[in-house]
Amino acid sequence: MALNFPNPVRSFDAGRSCISFWGSDAALEIAFQIEIDALRKLGAATGDDEAQLLATFDSHRDAILNAASAAYGRRRASYHRITAADISGKG
Repeated sequence: MALNFPNPVRSFDAGRSCISFWGSDAALEIAFQIEIDALRKLGAATGDDEAQLLATFDSHRDAILNAASAAYGRRRASYHRITAADISGKG
């Protein structure tokens, strides 16, 4: 079975400077985090405010999920951290 993202829940984690979200591969839950710098690469006006960061995530969800799928495709692990280098640009 392929990786999918049936759960739209995402959460801001100030301590880890990221947004966390989850995918699944069959019965396995895969945890992802996207760094704030990666979000800024997608939305240049993104600040440090939680609402702005979540809005940027929501606006660029397809690009973020594509980066997450690519990371999982390279290494099938239960956790991945998406960095600015993993983002191809404006999504």
